[in-house]
Amino acid sequence: MRPNFHPSLVNDVFEDPCLFINFLFENRAIAFDLGDIHNLSSRDILKLTHIFVSHTHIDHFAGFDRFLRIALGRDKTVHIFGPRNFLTNIEGKLASYTWNLADNYEKSLVLRATEVTTEGLYTQTYACRDHFIPKDPVRQAPPSCILTEEPGFTVKTVILDHGIPCLGFCLDERFHINIKKDALTSMGLVPGPWLQDFKKALYENMPPDTIINARGEKGEHPLTLEKLADSIAVITQGQKIVYITDVVFNRSNREKIVLFAQNADQLFMESYFLDSEKDIASAKHHLTAKQAGEMAGMACAKKLIPFHFSPRYTACRDLVEIEAMESFAQAMGKAQG
Repeated sequence: MRPNFHPSLVNDVFEDPCLFINFLFENRAIAFDLGDIHNLSSRDILKLTHIFVSHTHIDHFAGFDRFLRIALGRDKTVHIFGPRNFLTNIEGKLASYTWNLADNYEKSLVLRATEVTTEGLYTQTYACRDHFIPKDPVRQAPPSCILTEEPGFTVKTVILDHGIPCLGFCLDERFHINIKKDALTSMGLVPGPWLQDFKKALYENMPPDTIINARGEKGEHPLTLEKLADSIAVITQGQKIVYITDVVFNRSNREKIVLFAQNADQLFMESYFLDSEKDIASAKHHLTAKQAGEMAGMACAKKLIPFHFSPRYTACRDLVEIEAMESFAQAMGKAQG
């Protein structure tokens, strides 16, 4: 079955972190972190509807400027999330440019930024037409681990310790709907936007007799949701994609990460140092490859993808990968034993 969400690291493991998650059958994507994104095409950058920033160290946030440069003049709203002081960071970025010509844009980019803290969620809106100067007070919502909730998926967060608050992220798909192409063809139907309407109706648990205007080669075919579901859909368990980076190995982080990443289908986990340098890792508030593998195994993740390695290991990257994967296998064996 082809998954709906296709995560891929934008850069090499020694370069700035950014996990780009493309949506199948939609001109849409989300990103976990926003380091250097020059390896992303302008077309892919314009797919972004949601950006989730773990923290604003430069290697995780430097790509904001390129994103802004590409998205200017577009009629779109982009939701962007980050940890404590995130609104101050966003406003500092926006204030570093001069916007006297912003009125010349026919279309207005809107940034809806949310700062995630233990006290609550704080959201502010910045519109190009307003020179990115907020017009309304910051909106506050109660604390929540849920950042985005749509019919097909949820993005959740956990606040971790990197010497500063640092966010981990999880994309959790409710269930996966795979379209049988052979069945489409046999019914005289063709792929198109109507399939998203069909999937949305399933996710929202609409009544079986709901009419979906399916597109055929010779026009529309009104069909019931039940008929389409029985004929063209295979429904399976959804994906769980987890992203953890820049955290110190301590008891609190370990407990939070293991619970947060439980049974992840794909777990992207920083492995910055070798365990022989765990004292340096602790001082710099990073994980070793062994620590990353251990937590992934304890969480019973189906697949571990180690990334964000220290440049000091450029000539021996295999050692980092091997240490992470061996630790992962050992911890998984214990957890399942």
